[in-house]
Amino acid sequence: MLSVQVDEWNQTDVEYPRDLTIAQIFELQAARTPEAIAVVAGDCQLSYRELDARSNRLARYLKSLGVKSETLVGVALGRSESIITSLLAILKAGGAYVPLDPNHPKDRLSLVIEDSHMPVLITSTKVEGQLPSTTCRLVVLDTEAATVALQSADIVASDAAGQNLAYVIYTSGSTGRPKGVMIEHRNVANFFAGMDRAIGCKEGTWLAVTSVSFDISILEILWTLTRGFKVVLHGDEGTSTIGYEILRHGVTHLQMTPSLARLLMLDSRAFAALGSLRQILLGGEAVPASLIRQLRRVFKGEIHNMYGPTETTIWSTTYRVEEQGSTIPIGRPIANTQTYLLDAELRPVVEGAIGELFIGGDGVARGYLNRPDLTKERFLSVPSLSEARLYRTGDLARRLQDGNIEFLGRADYQIKLHGFRIEPGEIEALLERCAGVRQAVVILREDREGDKRLVAYLVSDASGAPSVTALRSALRLKLPEYMVPSSFVFLQEMPLTDNGKTNRKALMQMPPPIVPTNGATANRPESELELIITEAWKEALGIACVGLDNNFFDLGAHSLTVAEVQANLQQTLGREIDTLDFYQFSTVRALASHLGGAATQNQVSDRAQRRLAARRK
Repeated sequence: MLSVQVDEWNQTDVEYPRDLTIAQIFELQAARTPEAIAVVAGDCQLSYRELDARSNRLARYLKSLGVKSETLVGVALGRSESIITSLLAILKAGGAYVPLDPNHPKDRLSLVIEDSHMPVLITSTKVEGQLPSTTCRLVVLDTEAATVALQSADIVASDAAGQNLAYVIYTSGSTGRPKGVMIEHRNVANFFAGMDRAIGCKEGTWLAVTSVSFDISILEILWTLTRGFKVVLHGDEGTSTIGYEILRHGVTHLQMTPSLARLLMLDSRAFAALGSLRQILLGGEAVPASLIRQLRRVFKGEIHNMYGPTETTIWSTTYRVEEQGSTIPIGRPIANTQTYLLDAELRPVVEGAIGELFIGGDGVARGYLNRPDLTKERFLSVPSLSEARLYRTGDLARRLQDGNIEFLGRADYQIKLHGFRIEPGEIEALLERCAGVRQAVVILREDREGDKRLVAYLVSDASGAPSVTALRSALRLKLPEYMVPSSFVFLQEMPLTDNGKTNRKALMQMPPPIVPTNGATANRPESELELIITEAWKEALGIACVGLDNNFFDLGAHSLTVAEVQANLQQTLGREIDTLDFYQFSTVRALASHLGGAATQNQVSDRAQRRLAARRK
């Protein structure tokens, strides 16, 4: 009976163009709607005809540099129309793109460049200075624009086919080394068919908010452009303009992590703007039922919960949230995808029992680039279930009576934070290379609802404990900001289980870490603006004391805290504040000085007094 149920749940066969490349699917759409608006990025607007022509010219130029099928081409650009043109051009030339986030540390970018052996890297003069030195052939778009413009705009002949690589996206690695996931065109074409069935492909306007280094951007940018959508590319302003963009462009679809959804709720204008959407897609981390209840206060359209690891091509299961329950399932598999819940012996568990989730079907990746050992470990053959390989997700789940799957957490120590997948082992390995650190364990704590933070527990060696500032500085040379722990706690020794392993559960049960204030009581706000910033920091960080010269991030702030304070200050001061200001002016004194001026002080006088008075009641 169990095998019959498993087969029934996995009946997902759908036809799709498995031999076409993403570029060819886009070209078919461009031919159908040549004059329709394809991309809006700031003041730039491109029709499908114009986008097709621009990407064809750049594709020809890339081919002249030797780009063909299986050639990996790096992309390091800001969020402008050029990034979409470049992705399409690489695919049209037959190559596979490797996204590089210019905001990541140079050492991390170097690891990706070296591991992928990319011969060509597309960038701009603005970003070039943020890249490490490399032997790659750099294509600097703004300086080579005249040469690219001389190329023909006609469709480019390519030697790529469905089984060739489309992209390689790097994710966190447990050994301290990021790993590249290899995805083929046929994987993506299947995903497109899956999204057609799950959310429909009625044309609309999609606000693309996700970095191209995160694979869910493919839904926002590439699936949309093969289905006739208008794609509005959100810029680098953080969350502050999302509500404005939704209303200005008549956005119908928005995909976001639950963390981003919570941030938008802090801004009354952005939260209200969500009500004008047609569909909201949530994914990248677990969706709490409380979030759905909050969204339903303003949004009456379709909400979809999306689940899937990068290794099985973006989203593998979907669930349309219609009835409000205590938990939100991750749903059923998309087109040509199979899901299995297995025990330790790789046997299916009975309905309602907890098992590890394995995913099979046409979305399963080729494997990890240059990592045959890791590929063999995570992509398994289970002949009793499937003739093809299955990907071992490491996620625990159970199947409900109606066939939907309920996500229950990780079987290992991997973390999902703000939509990013993090291997604690990568952070731990770097910490243990720091002078003075003998042992490091990194866990995710949520001591306040919705406020998830990385905490590093450390045991020092005989030389004595290093300073937290030194540890943060060392990590920031190697890791993106979202992987740097908010707190560092030194212990005499790590708690152990009965069998001698680190007792992570005992660490979770320890009191919340106390954030050092570094003598914060020694200086108090000297102006009204400093007082406003201080109050906003204390509220967001959940601490009682902030000094004028305390570093925001040393007090435990992270990207979501930045967005929360940004929304708070913008509402209080009645002005826009750039996200980068919080990184460049990371003390109360510095930020107040930067934001100061007659106009701001006048606004403080009438608005802020009321808000501060209300908080003190």
